[in-house]
Amino acid sequence: MAAALVARVRVAPAPILLGIAALLAAPLVRADGGELPPWTEPYDVPLPETVRSVVPRKPEVAIYSQASALSTRRGSTIEGAHLAYYGAQRGPGCQGRWLLVGPHAWVCQDVADPSPDEPVLAPLARTENGLPYRYFYAGRDGARGYFNLARALDDAPDQELEPGWSVAIVEERAAHGERWGRTPHGKWFSMRELGPGNPFMFHGEEIEGGKLDVAWVKSDRATVYSTSKGEKATGARVRFELVRIREEKGAKDAAFYRVSEDGAPEQWIRGRDLARPTSAAPPAEVSGEVERWIDVELASQTLVAYEGKRPVFATLVSTGRGAPGTDLGTRLGVHRIWVKLLSTKMDNLEKEEATHFYYIEDVPYVQFFDKAIAIHGAYWHRDFGRVHSHGCVNLAPIDAQRMFFFTAPHMPRGWRAVLPAKPGSGPSAPSEVMERGAVVRVR
Repeated sequence: MAAALVARVRVAPAPILLGIAALLAAPLVRADGGELPPWTEPYDVPLPETVRSVVPRKPEVAIYSQASALSTRRGSTIEGAHLAYYGAQRGPGCQGRWLLVGPHAWVCQDVADPSPDEPVLAPLARTENGLPYRYFYAGRDGARGYFNLARALDDAPDQELEPGWSVAIVEERAAHGERWGRTPHGKWFSMRELGPGNPFMFHGEEIEGGKLDVAWVKSDRATVYSTSKGEKATGARVRFELVRIREEKGAKDAAFYRVSEDGAPEQWIRGRDLARPTSAAPPAEVSGEVERWIDVELASQTLVAYEGKRPVFATLVSTGRGAPGTDLGTRLGVHRIWVKLLSTKMDNLEKEEATHFYYIEDVPYVQFFDKAIAIHGAYWHRDFGRVHSHGCVNLAPIDAQRMFFFTAPHMPRGWRAVLPAKPGSGPSAPSEVMERGAVVRVR
């Protein structure tokens, strides 16, 4: 249709041709003289005036920083999104046009359709349990997944899960006399072969006034004493219980902490029974008084989120069970988040030397900061405050969600993945627009 329009323009009478050229070349203008979207290259055939959104044709479509497949990736779309449309431009790597769906954000018309529908962005909203999906585990006989639900009982399965392996379910439907669940990747599993996961509702604590006085009981049972000498037991606190540190006495390895309020009967707990974060100055990579960054402390198995020098949130983590520098360790150092994903698959199926294989689809709220090492939610264990992971920094789901919204780069609605923006040019990417990934320090 576009080619036919071009042909008709080329043979049109001169006055009409000049009028069309003037229409294409004259952009909409704001009161301050700047152009308004949608932008179109001068003299190119514009898309219909009815276009309001861009609809990806696949569950995930790549988003680029410029109108070129040779430019850096900015992220990817999420299934079902109708992204707002701001303009179109020709560029390498796309037979159609590149469609502008946000700052530094272009998708190719070859895999996405202009639409007259209003933008509908899948909400990136916080949930009460911190999970973006409902999660299930394959039962003792495993589970089988099919792309074609209508032929699920006739065809060979497209995927087979071992007992205990996990998938997310986004839709349920009745078929073949039973309930079936669809994963975000389009596979259908019989719900009778899956068992629901029970989310862990632990969460960290907001820090008021920059005073980092929180700690959590990390022992299964922590004895409470009436004095700092540990001579008379008066009660106990249980694992994951939050306490406030009012006073400290004794050497580091044998310290006691008072957790009772001033004026109340004294309650002291041994330091070895508590996971207590310690404050630290920001690394040199953090600039300004308000830049947000994350500090992970291996010794205490805690994480503190900062704004400049001010702590604003603290919680428990589980880092790598190996020593730093080993395959199962969390490496020390300062890094920046280089990609954030709403969810991603994690497994060890390619490690032939593994004695136990695991497979988890759609691990939630993943922030990669040191190559393949990430901060992410972990709904499959409750061992926070102790080393547990294969190298990543595990958070309880509610805390993983909290940190995902806290850090840069921020993920636009309708996106499934986002990478830091880089300076660019043109109406879609002014050079001053830039959002680096947040700093993550492991110490």
